[in-house]
Amino acid sequence: MYKNYGKRICDLILSLIALPIVGFFIVVIGISILIFDGRPVFYNSDRRGKNGKVYKMYKFRTMKVNAPDLRNSDGSTFNSSDDMRVTKIGKILRKLSIDEIPQILNVLTGDMSFIGPRPNLPSKKYSEMTKDEKKRLSVRPGITGYSQAYYRNSISQDEKYKNDLYYIDHLTFGLDVKIFIKTIGSVLKQKNIYVVRDEKK
Repeated sequence: MYKNYGKRICDLILSLIALPIVGFFIVVIGISILIFDGRPVFYNSDRRGKNGKVYKMYKFRTMKVNAPDLRNSDGSTFNSSDDMRVTKIGKILRKLSIDEIPQILNVLTGDMSFIGPRPNLPSKKYSEMTKDEKKRLSVRPGITGYSQAYYRNSISQDEKYKNDLYYIDHLTFGLDVKIFIKTIGSVLKQKNIYVVRDEKK
């Protein structure tokens, strides 16, 4: 019941409650980005959501305009504390995970959830995906998830996918609450923000 209906109801209620605060952050941070780094304020990118649907995901821009897309050997996004592609204000936004705040708008529209597997790029056709890959898309992607809450960037992409499947198999209101609380602690402690792995050539 919670997985099919309750989760969406909770997302809708929480996103409506958070909307005034989100609006304030968007204005303040948006102006800061404009002053220190110019336009655009947002980084909008296609992501694959529930049941393979492609949608536009919103984030505050943290990288310099036209920065190259660098990947680790496992296909995950490259990140490090000395990444020259990241702007000065972008480093602060990433460190505090504030760059993800605009995704609450995605939650409000129903493309995302507060808790769920992190969304991937639509680089592979849904019809060509494996059973596990499709299973991972059986729920809405989240602003945060099991791996992000407990490990942040300290594990490989494959390990994150395994955790996503575990989450889907054990999805309950109680687990979502634990992940939400753990995410807050992880952000406050600022652990495992940057992990340097081999960059994909």
